[in-house]
Amino acid sequence: MSGLLLLAVAVLMLIIGGLSGFLIRKNAYENSLKQAGQSAEEIINSAQKTAANAKREALLEARDESHKYRQKQEDELRDRRKELQRQENRMLQREESLDRKDNSLDQREHSLEKREQKIDVTEHKLDSQQKEVVTNLNLQHQKLEEIAGMTHDQARNYLLEQLDAKLVQEKAHLIRISEESAQQDAAKKAKDIIVTAIQQSAADTVSETTVTTVSLPNEEMKGRIIGREGRNIRTIESLTGIDVIIDDTPQAVALSGFDPIRREIARLTLEKLISDGRIHPARIEETVDKSRKEMDTRIREIGEQTIYDLGIHNINPDLIKIIGRLNFRSSYGQNVLSHSVEVAKLAGTMAAELGEDETLAKRAGLLHDIGKALDHEIEGSHVEIGVDITTKYKEPKLVINTIASHHGDVEPQSTIAVLVAAADAISAARPGARSESMENYIHRLEKLEEIANSYDGVDHSYAIQAGREIRIMVKPDKISDNQSTVLSRKIRNRIEKELEYPGHVKVTVIRETRKIAYAK
Repeated sequence: MSGLLLLAVAVLMLIIGGLSGFLIRKNAYENSLKQAGQSAEEIINSAQKTAANAKREALLEARDESHKYRQKQEDELRDRRKELQRQENRMLQREESLDRKDNSLDQREHSLEKREQKIDVTEHKLDSQQKEVVTNLNLQHQKLEEIAGMTHDQARNYLLEQLDAKLVQEKAHLIRISEESAQQDAAKKAKDIIVTAIQQSAADTVSETTVTTVSLPNEEMKGRIIGREGRNIRTIESLTGIDVIIDDTPQAVALSGFDPIRREIARLTLEKLISDGRIHPARIEETVDKSRKEMDTRIREIGEQTIYDLGIHNINPDLIKIIGRLNFRSSYGQNVLSHSVEVAKLAGTMAAELGEDETLAKRAGLLHDIGKALDHEIEGSHVEIGVDITTKYKEPKLVINTIASHHGDVEPQSTIAVLVAAADAISAARPGARSESMENYIHRLEKLEEIANSYDGVDHSYAIQAGREIRIMVKPDKISDNQSTVLSRKIRNRIEKELEYPGHVKVTVIRETRKIAYAK
């Protein structure tokens, strides 16, 4: 019984506890709901306030935008009205201008009508006068034909024939005067160009021979050069191809040979051996080889320096070495490289005066005798060798033609070819340029005077300008002016036939008449 009571009490307590918890949670929930409602109401109030503020700001912005847009539209409308007003003003001004022009055109039209009326009257008068003039001319023609005895066409033809004959004479006279003037001007211009070229070139004259002399420190050195049983001298001669001449000349040995490069190699070799003191076949062979290498370097440097001094570019390196070889080649005692440089300068100067390519003229002048560098080694004339070399190294066609034509073997195809030939003749014919024995020189001068003095009427003659000119004084009572011309041609023909000379010989015949009177 007591157990059931306890159980009932326990159940009752549980129920009471559950109801108490439920009531507590309900109160808490209701409080929570109340607080949530208050928060929601606050949020709603805040949102309503924010929305109201945003709406008010939006309205204000809309009003501002509307005001600005309205102001902009009013400004544009005002500008358009001003522009329309300006256009209206321009239109009014244009209308006024057109009105003025219209009035002016009306006045002009009225004036032109008056002028046309006057012109019509004038034309009528002119027609009448023209008819009278034609009638008078016909009457005059008839009278002239009756007086002259020929028709109008016959008289016109006669006058034209007379005028044509007179014009032919005047034309011939003018042509003759022009030709004489042109010849005089051309001759003077040519002389000026040549003289200018010669003055500007001013090249030195360098002469070469086929013998080179080497100085020795003492006479004992000759025996060392000869060597035991002549083995040293034979080795030098066999390796260089040059004859070593040891004679009674004190402290000197002569090297003889036609190849100047070999002779120079022999000179360098001999000087090195003398300086070193060791002279035997092995040493000689070593020294000759070293001298050859030095010679190759020297030849190349000479060639490079030459084209640099002349301002010439784009030349094949092998051709530059051949140009350097010209420094050791002589022709008639004249150094070929110096001659070629002089021709290049002369041709370049004359080409510049004539408006031709100065650099190309220098190139052609430098290479015109290039064949002489190899004519000891290759068969053929130096012209043929030069043409082959320059063709091989792709030189310009103008340069090749200049080489081929500078001795007249072929026809020159350019002004530069003619200039190079002239420069070649000037350089070769210049007094002292080429060696000539004193006996031959004096003989040529005497022969010139002898030819001139052999003609009757010659008073005396003088060979001047190193044999480049012969001046002949004639007796005026025996030789007339016309006979002087004939005499100069006869002497010229005999000189060409009987003498050999480089360049040209100028023959000048001078006839002078003097009348003397004495006052007492």
